[in-house]
Amino acid sequence: LAETELHLPVSTIRATVLLETISASFEMDEILHSLKDHSLGMNAGRWDYIFSAIKRYRDVKNVSFPDRDQITMTVPFMKAYTELLVESMHKRGAHAIGGMAAFIPDRKNPEITEAAFSKVKDDKIREAEMGFDGSWVAHPDLVPICKEIFTDYLHGKDNQIEIVPNYQINADMLQDFKIKNSTVTENGVRTNIKVGILYIQSWLLGQGAAALFNLMEDAATAEISRSQLWQWLRNDTITNEGIAITSSYVESLIDDEVAKIIKESNNELMLSEAIQLFKDLIFNDEFEDFLTLSAYKFLK
Repeated sequence: LAETELHLPVSTIRATVLLETISASFEMDEILHSLKDHSLGMNAGRWDYIFSAIKRYRDVKNVSFPDRDQITMTVPFMKAYTELLVESMHKRGAHAIGGMAAFIPDRKNPEITEAAFSKVKDDKIREAEMGFDGSWVAHPDLVPICKEIFTDYLHGKDNQIEIVPNYQINADMLQDFKIKNSTVTENGVRTNIKVGILYIQSWLLGQGAAALFNLMEDAATAEISRSQLWQWLRNDTITNEGIAITSSYVESLIDDEVAKIIKESNNELMLSEAIQLFKDLIFNDEFEDFLTLSAYKFLK
């Protein structure tokens, strides 16, 4: 309609779909067909996609996810979905755009910056080799690294759409949540607690993206934090240290992490509200679809 109104050629206005739910990975062709001439391609979501998988399978007893940092882009279900995305896009002549590397540099700390650069470089090389045509990063300082890798790999071409892989991905592969040598650890529980609380505090203060522990966190990572704890509490999960994840255990760790947050932070605005909301999200029997739905009631 906009093209007609503005007298523009068909396909002038096009969109890239950010694929962020596991159910959508079963409908890539249908999504492209719906957009037809107005589709530019798809972008491979990461944190939202992982949250979607946890949320969708949260009540399945034989499905349990390990510490968040162990759910990388190379674990079976994430690898299968991104391979299918590249194949599906290139088969239809559309762009496949890689996911956002969440690592961020610290201009005051060269060691952290070097580590971030190294991780992003490895991530983008993997994507280019898989067949992606470009990618995202979480910080402007990482753009040159990403650009250089894809420029070198594509040898001056704008994309590699002409390469159509034959990965032969099936439904079982998209739902293969078995991750070799994966564990749930106390550190993983603690990380979920502090990231969840600090992000919710940030959101309540009006900041939708927050740099926490050298990662760019958004609502999706807080969703992973609280949904993992919700699932672990109900799946009789035992940590790698042999500790059962119970309500009392999680409560004690929350108290400990909150004490650290208060000691290290000079901003306690909306902190008590963030703590209360986080507790409600993980301890209530009913799983909230999105944490922001409950968070709105705390906004003035």
